[in-house]
Amino acid sequence: MENGGERFNWGKSLPVPSIQEIVKSDLHSVPERYVHENMDRPVISENLADSLEIPFIDFSSLAKGDEDEIKKLHLACKDWGFFQLINHGVKEELLEKMKAAASAFYELPLDEKNKYAKSENEIQGYGQNFVVSENQKLDWSDMIYLITVPSENRKYKFWPLTLPGFKETLEEYSREMQKVAEEIQANFSVLMGLERDGLKRLQGELKQGIRMNYYPICARPDIVLGISPHSDGTSFTLLLQDDQVTGLQIKHKDAWIPVKPVPNSLVVNVGDATEIQSNGMYKSIEHRGVTNEKKPRISIATFMFPDDEQEIGPLETMIDDQNHPKLYRNIKYVDFVREKFSRKMQGKSHTEFVKLYK
Repeated sequence: MENGGERFNWGKSLPVPSIQEIVKSDLHSVPERYVHENMDRPVISENLADSLEIPFIDFSSLAKGDEDEIKKLHLACKDWGFFQLINHGVKEELLEKMKAAASAFYELPLDEKNKYAKSENEIQGYGQNFVVSENQKLDWSDMIYLITVPSENRKYKFWPLTLPGFKETLEEYSREMQKVAEEIQANFSVLMGLERDGLKRLQGELKQGIRMNYYPICARPDIVLGISPHSDGTSFTLLLQDDQVTGLQIKHKDAWIPVKPVPNSLVVNVGDATEIQSNGMYKSIEHRGVTNEKKPRISIATFMFPDDEQEIGPLETMIDDQNHPKLYRNIKYVDFVREKFSRKMQGKSHTEFVKLYK
């Protein structure tokens, strides 16, 4: 169905050239518009980076209701906002097929990829999002973003349907991510003082969008960013990393920590909507992508989010006037997301306007 996604009028983004094509034509230069200011450049806190690792959560234990694992999930979301999910039950073969489908898309000639280019008033399609001015610094990455759940909100004009197996692989991957996400949502419900189906009853089925990112090699990885620091405007995000290349970094205690790929795992991070619903108990953490000189990198982010019309705000179970007063105002999800898409990626600046200052 073509028109279902029209209601996802979340914002607009200016068209920009494909960085993949820029690199193909000149491997050695970095155009000025991609050179980040000194303070924004990807310096890593080596002393911390080597000693810290984000927590691991065993999905199979969560699904059995293991109390220790649920406690570990609580601490991971509270202290880190990120965790590596292992034993999630998604077949390795499907994970590899999904990576191959994304790679096949980026191997298409530019004129073929451009058939799926996003328009300025559209967040779905091939290009970049969060480009709001002609003079902002750009990220060293291309992406294709597709709304996948519910199926009536898909816009197939942005799907490369001529690519053999792409649609079938993406649909199967989407179904599997939805199953994993439902179990995570049920556990978040319990942690926030509700029944397992509490969040589902409050906000309906989780919606889903999948973003396939391509980070080309870069002659000067020290002066560019693959993706600028930001937090996700989601309930939570499931990330499939490239096993061969470390590119994701998260901000932890004011240091940037690399998240080393663990084969067959998914990196899960708390999104802004969950931070708001948990009244700040669970943190939506800034993260970014960096590049390297030797190898391009692909990552696949599955965003899980409430319905546009759903109002999000701190749950009553997470408010205690004495010890944990309400920190955020209630807001319709679509209004929150439009605010996010009206800005360039800039840390957590988009969450400030929902905060209540006492």
